[in-house]
Amino acid sequence: MYDDPSTRLNPFRTAPNLLTLSRICLAPFLVAAVLEGKFVVSFILFIVAGLTDALDGTLARMLKQRSMLGHYLDPVADKVLLSTLFLVLMHKGLIPVTVTVLVFGRDVGILLVAALLYAAVGRREFKPSIFGKANTLAQVSAVAAVLLHQLVAAPWVVVFRTLSLDATMLLTVISGLHYAWIVSRRGNNSAANGAAAK
Repeated sequence: MYDDPSTRLNPFRTAPNLLTLSRICLAPFLVAAVLEGKFVVSFILFIVAGLTDALDGTLARMLKQRSMLGHYLDPVADKVLLSTLFLVLMHKGLIPVTVTVLVFGRDVGILLVAALLYAAVGRREFKPSIFGKANTLAQVSAVAAVLLHQLVAAPWVVVFRTLSLDATMLLTVISGLHYAWIVSRRGNNSAANGAAAK
């Protein structure tokens, strides 16, 4: 899957990884725009960031430039961008504290459990579940709706904002519990395999 020599030798020079890196570079500009109340600019930058997220995976498949760097860098870029925006929007009073705490709590919990599991059994491959993907989509929708609400006060935008924030809270809890279940099952399997080997 990741056996292309060119991507092994020059992973930073592939188009998909450059797009992913550009998404990370957009984060400080987005933060600055939100903090300065430039919501037109911040909304446009967020759309651009979303496009890079959609394009990097598509290009990786089309150009056969999948790499291990891109495999790990893409979710990191998503987390850096979304987590930072949730914090900044909470600071501005545009996103409820409860939503941000849930999002951060889940992500920190996953990172800690993944680190412990890797230390214990050497496992580092954690494919995103359908609930995790749905949660990311809900988070993206929530940020977009909150930014859009600063530009358009139409009733449908208010409803979209409310639904996306509610969906983010619900899916954050569900995906976190699902991830914990997967990790516990893998841990039990690893323990059973270790006992069998003895």
